[in-house]
Amino acid sequence: MPGAPERRTFDYARAGTTDLFAALDVATGLVIHAIQPRHRASEFKKFLTYFFYGDRDHLDVHLVCDNYGTHKTPAITKWLTAHPRFHMHFTPTGASWINQVERWFGFITDQLIRRGSHRSVQALEADIRAWAKAWNEDPKPFIWTKTADEILDSIGRLLTRISGAGH
Repeated sequence: MPGAPERRTFDYARAGTTDLFAALDVATGLVIHAIQPRHRASEFKKFLTYFFYGDRDHLDVHLVCDNYGTHKTPAITKWLTAHPRFHMHFTPTGASWINQVERWFGFITDQLIRRGSHRSVQALEADIRAWAKAWNEDPKPFIWTKTADEILDSIGRLLTRISGAGH
């Protein structure tokens, strides 16, 4: 219940894991996703191939990814070289907030996964698909509430504070 601490029984057992790949269209808020059993370069490449072919193949695609090793393997580099309209950008370590799809991952975690009860991986995957489908029925783009200068000033203040500068 709201305001009550989360509880788990002593016999809680994890039923398994799955991996969710997602891409956010920052202009519309639409999310394309794929569920895979693992998070290797082969699954990432399959996701890129699945997602990025179709009616928009005349557009350049800018991929904003974290620094996970899967995104930087020779197989992915080779694929990107063969598909020059794709441009890979990496967020700095510890700055996942820059990548807007991470906000979407936060919503699905808070609203479905964290306190969810899934007796199997298949049940979890079915719930993820249903949640994503509901999101895409009325997608909303994320809107930055601060200007780039305000964000950079805030980061500068933080860096000064944590580095001990001026003390």
